Parts: sequence; structure tokens; C-alpha cells
Amino acid sequence: MKKETLHTPYEISFNEAEVCSKFEHGHNFFELAFIRSGTGRHILNQSECKYHAGQLYLMTPEDTHHFVIETKTEFFFLRFTNMYLEKNNFGSDSLQRLEYILQNANHHNECILRNISDRSFVAPVIETIYEEYTFKHLYNEDLIHQLINTLIIIVARNIATFLPDYISETTEEKAVKILQYIQQNIYDPEKLKAEQISSVFSVSTAYVGRYFKKHTNDTLQQYIAKYKVNLIEHRIKFSDKRMNEIAYEFGFTDVSHLNKFFRKQRGYSLRDIRAL
Repeated sequence: MKKETLHTPYEISFNEAEVCSKFEHGHNFFELAFIRSGTGRHILNQSECKYHAGQLYLMTPEDTHHFVIETKTEFFFLRFTNMYLEKNNFGSDSLQRLEYILQNANHHNECILRNISDRSFVAPVIETIYEEYTFKHLYNEDLIHQLINTLIIIVARNIATFLPDYISETTEEKAVKILQYIQQNIYDPEKLKAEQISSVFSVSTAYVGRYFKKHTNDTLQQYIAKYKVNLIEHRIKFSDKRMNEIAYEFGFTDVSHLNKFFRKQRGYSLRDIRAL
């Protein structure tokens, strides 16, 4: 898998494509992708969802992704590093908060614009960036920087609204890294065993469960189950995958096994979701 590197604090591009121009790749920076027009599928960390105009996706340095284009698509990409955040006068407190929010975004494959009012605000901001980027009006670079900062703050606001209550800026780094590890390996049950987690993070198997609960108020198994069931419900609602494909994707033996797990967590069945 190719890993891309960004050699400048930020980079913007406007692309139009009728076929996928990039295969799965990772990178060492944050990437925002906005769909200006077109339809297709976005694959993020093995999770697939349909995309359409008006959607905005965030990829962190921990993610791998690519787009599968079904109809001609116009993309806006903003790539930026921590260096960009540090050099753009967000203020020390705001910077710490921004870095925390962006780094700890749940790696869900879905549009990050959860606040309804922001959905109608983002497209004009991006179109103004396009105007300034294309036609090089007076003070265009200064204006583009301000618009990029506005976009990043909107993204942070939408992510912060849905961060788990028990995670904050004061949560120990190791606990946050364990959460990230679980999110990244949610499709691989073997990697989610306490023995494996304790080995990766150099914590004794006897202690890793107590350590995790101390910092999150959930046991390892409770958090894994919650995170997994949220992904499963999202997959059922927003993908065309069959139930047996979803069961296989998350390591269940069959649909019956998946349904039993889901009913225990949610109190209703998989069929109830598809009926909504």
C-alpha cells in the first residue's frame, strides 16, 4: 500500500475524475475530502459507504482510504499537518483542543457534518476557496488561509459534538492510544483480545482491563461491543451489504450469531433496523 507524504504545511486541490485515480493509500497528514458533485463509494479502513454531493470526509494520519467513482465526480481536497495548526494563530488552548479533536475523531466512514446548519455553510466556503484559488484575486492567499482555518474549526466543532464524554484532553495518552488501536482493529477479533492489547502497550494482562476501565469507565469488552455495534448499525443503514457479508466482516460465524450479539447490545434485532 502506498503511503503519501506532505512536504508543506497545507495543500489544496480541486480534481475532476470519471474513474478512480488512486488506489488505497495512507498518509502522514490530515485530509479533508469534499464532494462537489458526483456519486460513488468511499472505502475507509475497510468500511464502505456511498458518497454524493455535499458530503465531507476527514481522514487522519492513521487511516487508509480510496474512492470508487460511479459518476463523474468533482472533489475538493485539503491536506494539512500539525505544523499548519501550530503556525496559524489558533492560540495555545485552542490549538491543544483542535489537535486533540482531530487526532481522536472516531474513524467512521461517514459525512462528518452532523450539525445541520453547517451543511449549508461549508459548500459556499469551499466554492469561495475555489474562486480565490483559480482566479488569484488581490489578497487571495490571505483569504484562502482564513477560509481554511474556518473550515478546520467547523470540522472540529462537528467532531467534538460526538466525542465520547469520558475522553478529554486530560485522558492519559496510553489510554487514548488503546482506544485508537481498538478502532483501527475492530474487524480483527484476535487483535482485540486482552492478551494482545497488553502485549502491544506493554501493560500486564492482569492490569490492562483495570487500567482501561479507570480511564474510560468501560471495560475493554464493553467498549469494543459498543464501538462494534455502532459500526454494524451504520453499515446496515447506509450500505448495500447483505447481512451475511456484515457478519463475516466483523468476525461473526453467521447471521444468527450477529443477530444475537446485536439484540443483546441494542434490545432489538437487525431486521428492525432495515425496517426503519
